[in-house]
Amino acid sequence: MIERTIFGPDHEAFRDSFRRFMDKEIAPFHEAWEEQGYVAREVWSKAGANGFLCMSLPEEYGGSGADLLYSVIQFEELWARGLTGIGYGLHSEIVAPYILRYGTDEQKKRYLPKLASGEMIGAIAMSEPAAGSDLQAVRSTALKQPDGSYLLNGSKTFITNGWHADLVIVVAKTDPAGGAKGTSLFLVERGMPGFEKGKRLKKLGLKAQDTSELFFDGVRLPAEALLGGAAQENRGFVCLMEQLPWERLQIAISAVAASQAAIDHTVAYVKERQVFGKPVGAYQNTRYTLAELQTEVQVAQVFVDKCIELLMAEKLDTATASMAKYWTSDLQCKVMDECVQLHGGYGFMWEYPVTRAYADARVQRIYGGTNEIMKEVITRAMGLPGR
Repeated sequence: MIERTIFGPDHEAFRDSFRRFMDKEIAPFHEAWEEQGYVAREVWSKAGANGFLCMSLPEEYGGSGADLLYSVIQFEELWARGLTGIGYGLHSEIVAPYILRYGTDEQKKRYLPKLASGEMIGAIAMSEPAAGSDLQAVRSTALKQPDGSYLLNGSKTFITNGWHADLVIVVAKTDPAGGAKGTSLFLVERGMPGFEKGKRLKKLGLKAQDTSELFFDGVRLPAEALLGGAAQENRGFVCLMEQLPWERLQIAISAVAASQAAIDHTVAYVKERQVFGKPVGAYQNTRYTLAELQTEVQVAQVFVDKCIELLMAEKLDTATASMAKYWTSDLQCKVMDECVQLHGGYGFMWEYPVTRAYADARVQRIYGGTNEIMKEVITRAMGLPGR
């Protein structure tokens, strides 16, 4: 196996610390959270108290100014352990960075410390019943009123952290005739009149993650709810595109970690499971299948680590991030399918980690932009004619 070189001693010490936190505060309760469809809110405040939320934020906003490798470790550890109900990544490395990068000084001071402490839980509302990967098709509107406020109407679905969320970044059209150039981002708080949360959605996987519908019926937003203020009106689509490389790389990081964990679980299982008088791992088909999977996951890890290095140097482009997202999530689903097969009937039992990993993997090819959209992005970067 190729030694990974992106982490230093401080990173590995943090990994040990976060593992202890998972052992104490997450792992013992995750199965119950899967049954109820959401994690306990206390796991957010405890993470905040331990400094595990929004670590890359500057200290003035409650973060630790840590490099992104600390967040990478969290993605890896949570997915390797199958603790996929925890929405720390989206909260810390999608919601908070939008506010940090595009927000006004007042918005940063108002929201970032509360996100870092876990007092507020963040979500981002892009997808709609008729608009998923195609963000230009968003129908939610936030129309400017004579007094300078905005009237928000529309609905969102598949929103991670949506049921718990205290703060939601909402994608809406401020100029419906302007297409992508008429899109803006708004900061919508829990309890605003007209903002309602729908049912928690029952999913194939990620069962402990509180994914829900959100509804906005005449929500009157003050001018200061526009992310970034007047200067960012109708620039929402640009902001979304700028953040996509990191968001898609997060999926790739998780995919590789989950894939390696599934292989490790399967290797341990086939060494012990006896069939026709010898271990399943003694059969050539088993050994060759696992050799092929391990080779592909090793290739994926090297590629993803290089993408992480590019990200840290602010050189990761959208096409390369799209390659990482589509290829690793496709691989993740392949690995899970083969590992379930090698478990035989037990691979279909929910009590086995590989079974839950199989269910959790499938959505990775869909969210963050479907893998078909990833290929469109890549072909455009290659200069190929498109639609």
